[in-house]
Amino acid sequence: MELKVRSYEKIAILVNKGVNIPNPLTLDIGNEVSPDHISANGVTIYPGCRIYGKNTVISAGTVLGCEAPVTIDDCQLGPNVKLRGGYFNKAVFLEKANLGLGSHVRAGCILEEEANGAHCVGLKQTILFPFVTLGSLINFCDCLMAGGTSRKDHSEVGSSFIHFNFTPDGDKTTASLIGDVPRGVMLNQPAIFLGGQGGIVGPARVGFGDVIAAGTLLRKDIDEENKLVFGKGMSGEIKDRHPNSYTSIGRIVGNNIRYLANLVALEQWYTHVRQPFFQKQEFGDLVYAGAMTNLSLAKDERIKRLQAMADKAKAAIGKYPDKKQFDAGKQEFYAAVKTIRDIFFQLPANNLGAEWRDGFIASVHTHIQGGGKKYIDFIKGLPADASRTGVQWLETIIERLCGETQGLMPSLDLFKK
Repeated sequence: MELKVRSYEKIAILVNKGVNIPNPLTLDIGNEVSPDHISANGVTIYPGCRIYGKNTVISAGTVLGCEAPVTIDDCQLGPNVKLRGGYFNKAVFLEKANLGLGSHVRAGCILEEEANGAHCVGLKQTILFPFVTLGSLINFCDCLMAGGTSRKDHSEVGSSFIHFNFTPDGDKTTASLIGDVPRGVMLNQPAIFLGGQGGIVGPARVGFGDVIAAGTLLRKDIDEENKLVFGKGMSGEIKDRHPNSYTSIGRIVGNNIRYLANLVALEQWYTHVRQPFFQKQEFGDLVYAGAMTNLSLAKDERIKRLQAMADKAKAAIGKYPDKKQFDAGKQEFYAAVKTIRDIFFQLPANNLGAEWRDGFIASVHTHIQGGGKKYIDFIKGLPADASRTGVQWLETIIERLCGETQGLMPSLDLFKK
């Protein structure tokens, strides 16, 4: 009974401060939620919604539950976000991000400006850059997707698409990089299209401008850009299975390292470029903190999955005499995992690419201090030479982190093209 009274008290506070709640008695708000972190400016919370989490933030113009009840738990919502129905836990949504009913979004997700999806979309450990659009009935966990320049020119995932992120050996070292961070953040790259009723077997890479034809199941990296990719039918044959043989260990580890390096580059982008733009928004510091937390969680998730795979790879050394050429790589991988954690969490990334970073950051801060535009308009308005400098900065971070890691596993060709 005490919990109910406290919930009603918080609802009364929100109503009195101007939040639009058409049917207040149907809401449940946790004791830990701070009404001070829910904007009074244009927020609408429809019947049946549940709001939990001490770190929850709801910014101006947000609409919750217009198609079905919404549960949010420890999420940070920027301005004008629309969550139409579903469950959202420990996720960050930036300005005008929106998802349809039946969405299920779990920890480690960041949906940047105007990223959106239709009904029944499942996400976890997923980062969508501005404008990325997801159709309906999609499972898209453990991905980073970029590409496109606007709401009319956006990367898209067709309906009934699956990112396969769990292997028969029980591994989740499967994060896929669709586009990349250095060029993706500049919002000037060709859109990527993943056709409906298709899928990607992670970990994989897809280039900017690539179109994966509808119905295609992609099992390899597409390093080329602006290509149309058609799937190949399965042979239908039956083969012996060799659990934990890891005959593609170099590619798997390399793609995971490249993904981690892109996460570090994105952290640096948020720290040096995005942060001042957040500071201009109501609750901006809290939303920024949520994004940085999720980027750290994303790195931790990838390293945890690498450690689990490394343990199994070591246990399999010598198990397959006809595949002993892979044993040295397995041993190096196992020995390197703890150092990999140090590289991606402790290496002073702030100094990587400084020769390119400083001039780029100076122009960004000069613009911001002068009033400037919103983040999206500013990035789209960057002169071409400034954009190239920013790309060089972020690519330098990735190259140096990948090079540092390659040195730990000399017998594996991690970044073969």
